[in-house]
Amino acid sequence: MAAALAAATLGVWTASAAAASVEVAVDGGRVDGVRDAGLEIFKGVPYAAPPIGERRWAPPAPVQAWTGVRPAADFGPVCPQPRRPDGAAAAGADQPQSEDCLTLNIWSFAGARKAPVMVWIHGGAFRFGSGSARIYDGAPFARDGVILVSLNYRLGALGWFAHPALTRAASPDEPLVNYGLMDQIAALRWVQHNIAAFGGDPANVTVFGESAGGESVLALLSAPSAKGLFAKAIVESGGGWGADKTLAQAEAQGSSLATAAGLGPDATPQQLRALPVDKLFALPMTLGAVGPVTDGRLLPQSVTRTFAASRQIAAPLIIGSNSYEASLMRSFRIPPQTMLARVPATMRALYPGDDDKAASDLFTDAIMGAPSRWVAARQSAVAPTWLYRFDYVPTLRRGSAPGTQHGGEIPFVFATWSALAGPAASADDQAMERLAHGCWIAFAKTGTPACGDPKWPAYTPAQDRLMAFGVSSGPAQEPREAQYDALQQTLLPLMEAAR
Repeated sequence: MAAALAAATLGVWTASAAAASVEVAVDGGRVDGVRDAGLEIFKGVPYAAPPIGERRWAPPAPVQAWTGVRPAADFGPVCPQPRRPDGAAAAGADQPQSEDCLTLNIWSFAGARKAPVMVWIHGGAFRFGSGSARIYDGAPFARDGVILVSLNYRLGALGWFAHPALTRAASPDEPLVNYGLMDQIAALRWVQHNIAAFGGDPANVTVFGESAGGESVLALLSAPSAKGLFAKAIVESGGGWGADKTLAQAEAQGSSLATAAGLGPDATPQQLRALPVDKLFALPMTLGAVGPVTDGRLLPQSVTRTFAASRQIAAPLIIGSNSYEASLMRSFRIPPQTMLARVPATMRALYPGDDDKAASDLFTDAIMGAPSRWVAARQSAVAPTWLYRFDYVPTLRRGSAPGTQHGGEIPFVFATWSALAGPAASADDQAMERLAHGCWIAFAKTGTPACGDPKWPAYTPAQDRLMAFGVSSGPAQEPREAQYDALQQTLLPLMEAAR
C-alpha cells in the first residue's frame, strides 16, 4: 500500500483518449487543452520566456509568441533540481527537466464566468518540486466552482542566486537574487491578463502555498510589486520569522559557489551563465541556503521586518501549521541537541520529555507554530485573518505518526487523499477532505472560511482562537500559548536585531 501510494503521489497525468479538445487565446497565441467530464484543463502553458542563455539569472521576460495552436494536454518540463537528500525525487519531479520550465496549469470548468481563482505555489525548500505533482490535482477545485492554477518557478541556485558580476551588470532598479519569486509574480501577472479567457475573475484571486510555497506567499505579501495581483492569501506551514539575508551575503554565497564550480573571482556574467546545471546543484542543502533575499529592490525588507512594521499587503489571510512539523528534522538532518541549543535552558521546562521529543516539539513550535500565530496577529490589524492548527492523522497512519507531518494537510486541502489512498481512505478521512477542502473553497469564493459548525472565528490576539483540524474539529483556544509566548519573547528579538 505504501509503495503504491508513493508512486501515485509522484505521478502525473496525460489527457485521456476520450477527452475532447478546447482552444483558448492567451498571451503568445492559442493553446489547445482538454475538455473532459465537464472540466477544461490546460497544462504546460508558458507564462514567461524560457530563462535560458542570457535570460538565466535575469527577471522573467514576456512570453514569446508562437504560430498555430500550441498543444496544452500534457505538463511541461519541471525546473532543474537534484534528488532529495534521501535519494527520492520530489513530488512531480520524476519527469523530464529543463531550464525552459516557466509554465503553468489551469483547471477550469465548462460555463465558468467570473469564477474565483486559486493560484498554488508548491513547496520543496526552494530546491525541489513542481506544480504537476498528482497530489496537486486541480480537478476537485474546478468541480466545486473554483479555477485552480499551479505553476513552476526557478529553483535552487537557478532561482535564488547573486554574484557581484551580475549586480554590476544589472540596471540600478533591476531586482536581483530572487528569480524564483520574480517568476511567481510573473505568473500572477499572467493570471491577471489571461484568466478571464478561462472563465476566471482576475479581481478574485487567492494565492496559496505550503512550506517554501507558504514562505513565498509571505514574501509576496511583503513585495510592493505584488500589490494588486491577488485579493486573498493562504499560508500553509510557511513560518514567518527570519533574519534579513542581505544582498552582500547572497553575493558572497554565490561567489563561493562559482569558485567551487571552477570559476575565478573575476568571473563574468557570460561565464556564470555558461555553468552546467549539475555544477549548480552543489549548493549546500541547509535551511535558508536558498530562498527570499532582502535585495532592497523587489524586497525592501525581510518578511519579519515588513510585518513588524505593518508594511505588508492588507489582504485577508488564512495561516497555520501542523502538529508534527518536526518531520522536517529528518529531511534536514538536524540533531536534537542542535535544536535545543537555540533556546535558553530555562525554556527547557516548557518542553518535557527526552531530548528527541523536546527537540521535535520545539522545532514544530519555533519554526512554524509560533511564527504563524505572530503573523496572524500582525495581519489581523490590517485585514481579516484566520489561524489554524492541523492535527489530523489519516486512519491508516494512526499509531505510527505522532501528529500531522509537514505537508500532511495538502491531500485534504486538495481533496486528493481518497484518490491516492484508494480503499484505505476511511470515512473519517473523507470527512476531513470535505471539511478542509470546503474551508479553502469558501475562502476563495467569499473571503471568509465559512465551513464547519460552529464557524471558524477570525483571529484576534485578545481572543487567541483558531480552527483545530483533527479527529474532532472546531474552534479552540490556542493550545501552545505558553510556549509561543516564550518563543516570541526569546527568538523574535534576535530576528529584529540580525542584519
